[in-house]
Parts: sequence; C-alpha cells; structure tokens
Amino acid sequence: MTQLETFIAEQINRSISVAVHDLETGQEMLMRADESYHPASTFKVHVMMEVFHQAQLGRLALDDRLPITNSFASIADGSSFSLLEGDDSELTLYRRIGENESIAELTRLMIVRSSNLATNILLEKAGTKSVNDFIQALGIEGVIVRRGVEDNVAFRLGLNNSATARGLTQTMRLIANGEVVSKPASEKMIETLLGQEFNESIPALLPKSTRVAHKTGWTGDVYHDTGIVYSDGRRPYCISIMTRGFAEDKADDAHACMATVSKMVYEQIR
Repeated sequence: MTQLETFIAEQINRSISVAVHDLETGQEMLMRADESYHPASTFKVHVMMEVFHQAQLGRLALDDRLPITNSFASIADGSSFSLLEGDDSELTLYRRIGENESIAELTRLMIVRSSNLATNILLEKAGTKSVNDFIQALGIEGVIVRRGVEDNVAFRLGLNNSATARGLTQTMRLIANGEVVSKPASEKMIETLLGQEFNESIPALLPKSTRVAHKTGWTGDVYHDTGIVYSDGRRPYCISIMTRGFAEDKADDAHACMATVSKMVYEQIR
C-alpha cells in the first residue's frame, strides 16, 4: 500500500476520492474515482466551458453586458428565488443590483471568487441544459449539471448536480490539452483558473514555483478541489480530490486533508 493509500485509509468515517492523470507520462492514480458527490462549486468550471462554447457559436460575446439581478426561476416549478448574500464568497455584485456587467467579468468572478450570483446570472443566459449537453458531448463521465445555486425547491425534490473525481479530472485534462472549444479558448480558461483566490487545498503544500489552475467547491459536508498542476521542466498533471464527512465547522481539517493528498501525489509523480 502506498503512503497515499495508507493516508486515505486512515480517514475514518470520511470518503476521499482522488483521480490523477499525468500528461507527461500518461500515468493515472484512481482511488474511489467513480464515487458520486454533490459537486458544490466545482461545476462552475462547466458553466465557464459552455460560456466559451456559446461565444464560439456566436450565441453571445464575452464583452456582452448582462443585468445584475438576484431573482431566478426554479427548475422544479418556475417559482422565483433569490440568493443569500451571506452564503456567497463574492459580495461586490450584490451592491450593484440593477447595473450591468460583462460576461467575461462575471465568468472571472464565478471562478476566482466562486460567485454564486455570477453563476446563476450566467446560467440564466447560457441555459443549464446547454451546459449539461456540452458535458455529454465532450464525453465527460459522471458529471451532471441540472440546476444553479440555491434552488431549494429543486434541492428538496432531489434535482441536484453530481460529479465524480474521474469526471472532474477528465474535464481538466480536456482543458489542459486545449480540447475544450479551441486551444485559445482553453488557454483563456486556464488563465482564469490560475487566478483562483482560494488556495488552501491543492496548492497549499506544493513548492512556491508550482502554478495551479484550479476550482474549489464546498457545501455542507463536502469539500473538493480540482485542477491542473504546472511544475518546472515537465508537462502538467490533472488532479481532483473530492471529500465527504468533514463537518461544516471543520473546514480547516478538510483543506488540510486535501493539501496533504495533493502533496503526496506531487511527490509520487515527481
């Protein structure tokens, strides 16, 4: 048993899933990689992908400006709901209700600050079904996007998003290889992911020279991180870590666990 396998086995009453694909060697590490989780905010990567997809198709332009609103329709029954500012990690948009912002900036805020409000505004424009259809067209396994953020009526009916570590790593691999929409679009997505402001997990224990293009996500008792790790002198590797079983008031423990897994993967690959 490897050091990583031993560490994961020691996480009593917790589920830890890991999927790694090394673009340098083709090596993979898969541990409970097909276990399904609520993806939390990691699905925002897929929303970003569909935004760029629709830009390529001419259905929208990244410099188009959308109204900043906080009223959305439930996928369950069409009833309206609003997001709670206190549950969002990006607050500036709430001060600007009624103004407009570019699709490009909304996309950036959705990724680097995990803005729930930007996410729902973009989903209203792009369409949740279109996001999911693009995921399927790309052959990504185990990822389903059904709704936006805080659609509580849909949540109570079990209409939820889902993802696996394998599916998230497939997503990052496609982006890293320049295969999502186009090479320039994929490079722009990587640039956005490199701007991530929440760095307590995958990047935390890696050498300072290492760059990580990634997206975090957490809600309730799930904590995740998925990304592309760039280190000097080699092609990158893609890694997704998904966890369940850390209490909501134990976020630091969850981040520390994922940071340790990330460090062990880095040391094994290097």
